[in-house]
Amino acid sequence: MAILVTGGCGYVGTRLVEALLSRTDQDVTVIDTAWFGNYLPRHPRLIVRIADVRGLDRSDLSAFETIFHLAGIANDPAAMLNPYASWEVNVLATMRLADRAARDGVEQFIFPSSGAVYGIRSEPRITEDLDLMPISDYNKTKMVAERVILSYDDRMTTTILRPATVCGFSPRMRLDLTVNLLTMQALTNGAMTVWGGNQVRPHIHIDDLIDLYLFARERRLNGIYNAAFENLTVLDTAKLVAAQIPATIDVQPAIDPRSYRLCSDRLLATGFAPKRNVATAVSELAGAYRDGRLTDAPAWHTVNWMKAQNLGQAS
Repeated sequence: MAILVTGGCGYVGTRLVEALLSRTDQDVTVIDTAWFGNYLPRHPRLIVRIADVRGLDRSDLSAFETIFHLAGIANDPAAMLNPYASWEVNVLATMRLADRAARDGVEQFIFPSSGAVYGIRSEPRITEDLDLMPISDYNKTKMVAERVILSYDDRMTTTILRPATVCGFSPRMRLDLTVNLLTMQALTNGAMTVWGGNQVRPHIHIDDLIDLYLFARERRLNGIYNAAFENLTVLDTAKLVAAQIPATIDVQPAIDPRSYRLCSDRLLATGFAPKRNVATAVSELAGAYRDGRLTDAPAWHTVNWMKAQNLGQAS
């Protein structure tokens, strides 16, 4: 049977599709609006449909064994551009897709939520058992989508991952993520701007996240799992970048209060183990920049690109 990846043209989705094609023998279908371009390789086992997930509720999903549902309007500022569209895409479309998947016999539904659903927390160990306290529309949509998906766990394996902030290189880059942003600032300006600096943010390397997706599918992991392996202050993250790329650090008053430390003991107990870290991502990003694979393209800045292209409007 085949695999469906919604959002397969995205930052993580592109790398996931590449991995599925190289590490499995199954056909892969991608559904994506391609708002930020399509950097997927041509492959005889790959079908790419440029489409909106809001129109999938009448699709026949019986050919798919697993759905990786990555499509959505991502991050707080992007969701704020049109909160109605964010709820429509991130929640309503997810509900319809999960319902159709359960009806059509899909075996597993894998969904990336967000570690930020916990909100601003002081606990030293943020585990999956804590109450959720999302503070933004984006993270509220993730919380509600989680609950919708889990309501189908009696009909298919439902896997909810709560990833940390992702870092590392992808053909479809994102330069609005902490490590990627600071690294690009250091490479292009020789200076980084840190807003606040004392906020703790968890991180995960994009290759570890891809490995986790495939691990979750192979093991048929069911339930909710945090996915974070380094909890660092924003200032300490900047210092890690400066250790590899000579750059100054300009600390400004905080504009984003989110601060939380994710604990991934539940995931580690399954046998999954990360192989990379923030320092690895910085080194790889610097190498990609120097050999011309990484540029500071307008489309890599999500909100500015969406504004310029008038994207994310409700239909």
